[in-house]
Amino acid sequence: MRSFFGWGFILQLIAIVHFVRRRPENFWIWIIFFGGAIGATAYILIEMLPDLGLMRHSMKGFSRRKRIRMLRAMIIENPSAGNYEELGDLLLEEKKYAEARDCFDNAISSRTDHVDPFYRRGIAAFELGDAAAALPDFERVVKTDPKYDYNGAQLYYARSLAAVGRTDDAMRTFEKLTESAGTTEALCYAAEFFAAQGRPAQAKELVERIAKRKLTMPAYQKRRERPWLRRSSSLSKRLPLTN
Repeated sequence: MRSFFGWGFILQLIAIVHFVRRRPENFWIWIIFFGGAIGATAYILIEMLPDLGLMRHSMKGFSRRKRIRMLRAMIIENPSAGNYEELGDLLLEEKKYAEARDCFDNAISSRTDHVDPFYRRGIAAFELGDAAAALPDFERVVKTDPKYDYNGAQLYYARSLAAVGRTDDAMRTFEKLTESAGTTEALCYAAEFFAAQGRPAQAKELVERIAKRKLTMPAYQKRRERPWLRRSSSLSKRLPLTN
């Protein structure tokens, strides 16, 4: 028992580092500080260990990068649209947007009738800051399938419209997005857009929807959507009080 409490400071330090990086519920910091070894252990068991499941994405990264190397070599001998498209998908996951965009440029031809490579190319262009080039690709996708990628295409379309200054069109698209349940990410982006356009009441309504949704989220979903929950909470604090 004495040995366990001797490790208390180290356990607390580990827990605090994780807390700062992941920022779960604020009450945990008090449990870590005042609970000593027991509090830190509780935090590690309840918050840190479940986060290990998120490390699977890092492990997948090793095999993904190996496949990227293989495809780069294969394309030299067989520059097919399928090889370029697969390589582009993997590069998007690695956030190598410029190279991914080039791959989708090569994958798309006059015979391409599926919207996915256009959608992926649009994402690459948007993430590179070229919303003007991304917009036609997203427009093509939403005209073909408005709910493509679980409304992900609509969200990128709305964000692109806002980025190029087509505010009215962006407003209509965001409003359409939020009429349905929408993802937490979509609601958060829409709330930020409405706030920026001087419509705090609409923004407040959306952040309240997110807060209510959070109450019923299972723990694994809270961990997965923590960035959007945090952004929504931060926006809520900046919004003026509304009647």
